[in-house]
Amino acid sequence: MKKTILVVDDSSMVRALFRAALGDVEDLQLHQACNGAEAFEAIKQYGEPDVIFIDVNMPVMDGLEFLALAAKTGLQQRVPVVIISTEGREEDVRRGLEAGARAYVRKPFQPQRLLAVVERLTARPGGPGNARGDQGT
Repeated sequence: MKKTILVVDDSSMVRALFRAALGDVEDLQLHQACNGAEAFEAIKQYGEPDVIFIDVNMPVMDGLEFLALAAKTGLQQRVPVVIISTEGREEDVRRGLEAGARAYVRKPFQPQRLLAVVERLTARPGGPGNARGDQGT
């Protein structure tokens, strides 16, 4: 069964890096959005993904605003959200995890790191969310 990943970043370069890193993985399907509002539209169109990777700084709806709305709608309880950001100070990581992110991966990232996060967050038994607090690299 394919795992679905939603990548949310306003940078076409970052989205291309995700495609290059994960696009050829046999059991993964990637969807993309440019901001948090588009992410909710993508979820309506394609259904809930298995994991969402989201940037913090984006126009229209940023990653933290997305997490707040995801918490209100219950999405955060069903789908693990991973922040991907160039902002990696301890305060930034803490704020992201407190907002409900299950992990925090700093840019630039290694392709194998993304795959490891996906595998850990979608591992069975126990379901999504076993990696809460993973701060990435």
